[in-house]
Amino acid sequence: MSKGKLVAIHIGAKSGGEIRAMDSVRAVAGHGLEGDRNYRADGSGERSEEVPLIESEAIEGVERDQAISITGAQSRRNLLTQGVSLNLLVGQEFRVGEVRMRGLELGDACTHLRRRTKPGVLKGLVHRGGLRAQILEGGTIRTGDAIEEISSR
Repeated sequence: MSKGKLVAIHIGAKSGGEIRAMDSVRAVAGHGLEGDRNYRADGSGERSEEVPLIESEAIEGVERDQAISITGAQSRRNLLTQGVSLNLLVGQEFRVGEVRMRGLELGDACTHLRRRTKPGVLKGLVHRGGLRAQILEGGTIRTGDAIEEISSR
């Protein structure tokens, strides 16, 4: 697998609330990304909701195929990647900088995203809605970090 990179970090303090760009964020195994709506201080909740990722290439594809322009923040995913196929990371361990993760399942675009953007966005993200990942070893994630697979099937 070729090495990709992290191009943006987006955190939303509450569900449905405003998303803000960050230069770095602390990832905590079993809890999520500090300051994000999916962070679980007590470690409860869905592990698949710890960290959602999306490819910048998917967002570009929506614009190309559906003539809809959305930003990484509008995708409501925490991590915007470049140069790595997230679909291939389901069931795989990978690193984002110093943080070790496992890809759990593909992420589907939701109606909440459609309400915040335009109706065609859901169709544009079919099979490229991103990845839901679990944090295995925490640390700090920084914009510009390398993304690389560390295990194979």
